Amino acid sequence: MDYHITFWNLENLFDIEHSPRRTEKLQRAIGSDVKGWGPTELNQKLEQLNRIIIQLNAGNGPDILGVCEVENAHVLHLLIQKMGVLNRNYALVHDDSDDKRGIDVAFIYDADVFTVEEENGEPKVYDHFVLRRTATRDILQVNFLTNHSQGQQRLVLIANHWPSRSGGQYESSGYRQIAGETLSYFHQRIREVHGDDTPVLAMGDFNDEPFNESLTRFALALRSRARVVRGRIPYFLNLMWPLMDYGTASFYFGNQPNMLDQFLANENMLKSNNPIKIIPDSVSIERFAEMIKPGAYGIPKHFGGMGKKILLDGYSDHYPISVKLKES
Repeated sequence: MDYHITFWNLENLFDIEHSPRRTEKLQRAIGSDVKGWGPTELNQKLEQLNRIIIQLNAGNGPDILGVCEVENAHVLHLLIQKMGVLNRNYALVHDDSDDKRGIDVAFIYDADVFTVEEENGEPKVYDHFVLRRTATRDILQVNFLTNHSQGQQRLVLIANHWPSRSGGQYESSGYRQIAGETLSYFHQRIREVHGDDTPVLAMGDFNDEPFNESLTRFALALRSRARVVRGRIPYFLNLMWPLMDYGTASFYFGNQPNMLDQFLANENMLKSNNPIKIIPDSVSIERFAEMIKPGAYGIPKHFGGMGKKILLDGYSDHYPISVKLKES
């Protein structure tokens, strides 16, 4: 059984300007950024996102879609309605964070393919707090079970949206290092609780690149497969390095490519004898022709919003990334 996993920063997927689902505190924090963001603009944004999602996995849609930069569950349920053309049983795992702009991470998953593991009748969903002086997105961990006819296997997925580079890449780097340390700590705790053979796949917009210390030193995400598999420390293998060698990117700052969106797999997803493993060379940046701005650099077409000019034929300022897993 093969599984298609995608992660996508949806770029400011916010609720409408005067949403009754937004607290007064959050409305004050967002301010005029949502001015003019009404039902028409939101619907067009959802239509654009769905145009890409339904092309993923050879037109079958992803089995699991990790997302970030979304305001609430309401807008994600609207997106799932659009995804209904795929005739799949999509469900949502989402939890509100205390981020000062109200943006969260979440998973949309096919409930016919995966089940969220429960304990005492409650889903095993965990928000791991990233500590800093101002509120930031949490790291969302979900324990999935595969609905395989031969028996269920546990697969732990962790969605990340680390603190941004606003204020300067180096000035803000400490916040992402804290996030990396938080991810690494809970990776180790997962293995202590569920066993050293637990497959763990972290994904997200890390706002740093694979070579930055927040990933290499703090999250323990390496380039060397041998060190990950043979090491005693709970390392991740950063799956994006082969794509880096070709100069591709998931995000562009100006015209400069940045690999901010990444998959990190632990050793239990790399060994050939493990029940769930990464399919070699299956990681990709999903760059459909309609998503790319004209020009030499391959920059994604932004949709905008949140104080930026809205381009109704845009999608997101990030490309989606995908990876395939095999359950034996």
